[in-house]
Amino acid sequence: MTRLQTQYQRLYQLHTIEDNIAESSGPVSSQGQVRALVLALGKPADWVTLAPMWVGVQADLDWPAPAIAVNGVDAFELWFSLAQPVASNEAAAVLQGLRVRYLADVKVGRVKLWPATTSTHWRMPRIPALLAPERWSAFVAPDLAGVFDDDNPSLDVQPRESAQAELLSRLRCIEPSEWMAALALLLPTAPIGSDAATQKVLVNYAAASVPHPLGPVAEKCHDHPIGTHHDPGRFLLEVMNNPTVSMALRVEAAKALLSNEKRPVL
Repeated sequence: MTRLQTQYQRLYQLHTIEDNIAESSGPVSSQGQVRALVLALGKPADWVTLAPMWVGVQADLDWPAPAIAVNGVDAFELWFSLAQPVASNEAAAVLQGLRVRYLADVKVGRVKLWPATTSTHWRMPRIPALLAPERWSAFVAPDLAGVFDDDNPSLDVQPRESAQAELLSRLRCIEPSEWMAALALLLPTAPIGSDAATQKVLVNYAAASVPHPLGPVAEKCHDHPIGTHHDPGRFLLEVMNNPTVSMALRVEAAKALLSNEKRPVL
């Protein structure tokens, strides 16, 4: 195994803990968990717009710096690494929270997320890779990110494995305590007294990138339609009756509401 492969697995892939070795079991476990989160900004690839997020997650969330990559085609990417895996829908919800917090003025179509909702078919990219003749994706140093052309975010020669491994070796994973602190800031407040079923609807709702009913101005202020609710039943009813929500999630909310109504009052 090369040093680059070792660093890639250390940061982004799931491992076989029992064997105490970095044996990859893929980017998504059989339980739907992930350790890597990727956010891409393209059309155009604009580092000036994405840089405030790279700085912000360190200053606001106290996270370690994410890796910066050019995807070799049309976008800059930020790669976040988790010390412990989390459910993919939880990771998707956090990415949506980051998008709203730092890229509220950017058209949604310019941003790609991994993991994302099931309706998105974008696959997690592998970096570095040859995407076209003389167009390589690569991890890049922060001080070099701004030199890439918006229309050609790529290297024209194969990046040296030793240099890529060195960049990744300087990064650390987001610890569980840092992740949990960010959840409180980025995700809507859970309704008081909500049970596991309602919490699941909450996370899936946040991950689904449902438009704010008051429009982009409210999103820009980091508001959320369910952030002020203290009644689980009212929250579930709003999800059920929101026509912008997927039918699967509305059904999930209905089941959670029915379960709450059947629970005896103590």
